[in-house]
Amino acid sequence: MSRVRCLSWMLSSLLLYASCQVTPPKAADPGLKVLVWNVLHGANDVDQGPEKALRVIQDAAPDLVLMQESYDIDGDRPTLGRWIAGQLGWHYQQADSPHLCVLTKDEITARFFHHPWHGVGVRVRDAEDREFIAYSIWIDYRAFPGYELRDTPNISDDDLLLSESVRSSRLPQAQALIAHLQEQGHLEAEVPLLVGGDWNTPSHLDWTPDAARVYRRRRALPLPVSMAVQSAGLTDVFRAVHPNPIQRPGITWSPMFRSTSDGKEQAFDRIDRLYLKNPQTDGGGWELQPTAAHVLPQIWDDEAQPLRQRPFPSDHGAVLLTLNWHRTPTLTDKR
Repeated sequence: MSRVRCLSWMLSSLLLYASCQVTPPKAADPGLKVLVWNVLHGANDVDQGPEKALRVIQDAAPDLVLMQESYDIDGDRPTLGRWIAGQLGWHYQQADSPHLCVLTKDEITARFFHHPWHGVGVRVRDAEDREFIAYSIWIDYRAFPGYELRDTPNISDDDLLLSESVRSSRLPQAQALIAHLQEQGHLEAEVPLLVGGDWNTPSHLDWTPDAARVYRRRRALPLPVSMAVQSAGLTDVFRAVHPNPIQRPGITWSPMFRSTSDGKEQAFDRIDRLYLKNPQTDGGGWELQPTAAHVLPQIWDDEAQPLRQRPFPSDHGAVLLTLNWHRTPTLTDKR
């Protein structure tokens, strides 16, 4: 074989080899995982509670944690949210709030403050330059509708609804939060908005006619707090994934206390929720679509186990939700 022919053969072989190589597929985007969790008293009520709370978060592997009751840890450590963020090497926003904290593994580009007890927020940019706004919230715990219905079975619907606005301040606090989001431009933002936390009241999506037939301490009622949030254009992420409240109740109150401190029956319900509002802009931006949701712990601790020895360190279940990123269609895409 001549030298020229040999070189030509070698070049052809290399080109053939290169053309046969399979490019490894790009790893699937894992989406945005959000954990919504009220950690009882900064996890101080349980032995090694902060360490147990950290383990729950590590095992859940979220990208974002919306925490309530991020109180000072007994001893010489900072608030629970700050301490966990330090352990994970994450960023956080607690500002002047005594108990609300947002923790994220991604970059915080802006910080927002609504009220020390009712809302703190951030704007976050991830490694793919996608951005979103997220708030951790909490509103009034008094006059819980499930307890009101338990203690006064013959209460009228109208009187029961007053538990949201007269015997507690939940509805005005929720309305003030929505007004803050409107004033800040977050309800019309060009990025997704996430609002999650301890609403201390059930959702109208759970108190349906069929659910009232199956579950005690429920009625078919237009519960005003969840309806106000829905009317502001936000979607209940858990119910978007699991629309049937009978098959998937999503109970977060309470895995720790099966009865109340005075020995009365518990009123189990889904009071910890995440809401989503996607941008309404048209131009190929990013939006989030709910794809998975479940409540931790999936198996409740033994009720006979002393409180201080419980593995799960809170009276609230933690809600883990997965949302996938999608490009919003442009006008050209829609034609």
